[in-house]
Amino acid sequence: MSQTIELPRTEGPDSALGGAWRVIVRNDDHNTFDGVAHTLARFIPGMTVDRGYQIADRIHRAGLAIVWTGHKELAEHYWHQLRDAGLTMAPLEQG
Repeated sequence: MSQTIELPRTEGPDSALGGAWRVIVRNDDHNTFDGVAHTLARFIPGMTVDRGYQIADRIHRAGLAIVWTGHKELAEHYWHQLRDAGLTMAPLEQG
């Protein structure tokens, strides 16, 4: 009869593909508040233009803002869409 041995977890439950990956937009000198707000609303699920303006303001004041958090595959997808639309992106971060 075989025995299953469970090894201790070396990383947290948010490791690998799952968990909280952060999509971060950085401030730049070429995107307008309108452009950022509308781009976020276009590509981030559930994002409204009004919320996009709030985030654009945070990006302007703080230099960057987290615009979406979730699983790595979706984070990569949104990151590429926003970058391809002209926003200045920080590298993905795992939170």
